Amino acid sequence: MAGSQQYLSERDGSALVWVRVRAGASRNELVGERAGALLVRVTAPPVDGKANDALRKLVAKIVGVPPGRVALVSGASGRDKLLRLEGLSAAAAGERLP
Repeated sequence: MAGSQQYLSERDGSALVWVRVRAGASRNELVGERAGALLVRVTAPPVDGKANDALRKLVAKIVGVPPGRVALVSGASGRDKLLRLEGLSAAAAGERLP
């Protein structure tokens, strides 16, 4: 795992990813890293969990796992969130994330 990926850690065999989300963006994309969080933009609005679902699907696609293996651990109603990538090590996630 690259040392610059401060947003990644591991617990109980699953990668944990700190993200900061901007909902209502013009496109879905990973922007990079800032202040220990992965910056992500999603087009979905921050209403009724739509942005959270879009975030889970985008991260799942990028790391190559089914969306059901990406769980929102904390931050359901905020911009800063913690995701758990079930069954994926931090090292493996680090190879697939910027």
